[in-house]
Amino acid sequence: MYEKTYPNKRFKLTAEFLTKHIEPQAKILDLGVENPFSKIMKDNGYSVENTKGEDLDLDTQTIEKSDATVVTAFEIFEHLLSPFTVLQSIKADKLVASVPLKLWFASAYRSKTDMRDRHFHEFEDWQFDWLLEKAGWKIIDMQKWTNPTKKIGIRPILRFFTPRYYIVYAERVEESNL
Repeated sequence: MYEKTYPNKRFKLTAEFLTKHIEPQAKILDLGVENPFSKIMKDNGYSVENTKGEDLDLDTQTIEKSDATVVTAFEIFEHLLSPFTVLQSIKADKLVASVPLKLWFASAYRSKTDMRDRHFHEFEDWQFDWLLEKAGWKIIDMQKWTNPTKKIGIRPILRFFTPRYYIVYAERVEESNL
């Protein structure tokens, strides 16, 4: 997946945000298959288990059976038809999740060769906030950042100023507080 580009800035900022909110001894269920960021989390002292590539829209058993205290989901929810179902199935009380933001000057991402590498949702920050709230989560902290490219053109210039990624730390709301 990262054969041509390695997202150094995104991984650095994600790791800083994660360590700001989650203690290194935490047991994490990371939604998505093992990836380079899974290794970064492990290198930072976290105990990390990944889902196995199952279609989380159809099969949430791994999430439901997990005894992790934290769930992470880095650029996962945009690939799901129903992230609401996944968010509701999480048993952990803490969530750190990031999504790419919808860019008004670019169409939704779609790989023509990999059916699973497509964005069904491209969120605006308020949409992701609402999704989390409706699924029983309270956002405690959030951050956005840009994703400049080294290309020439109008879109690359806009990427210097327009936030591309949105990350949140959220905690489960007690049912009596819903």
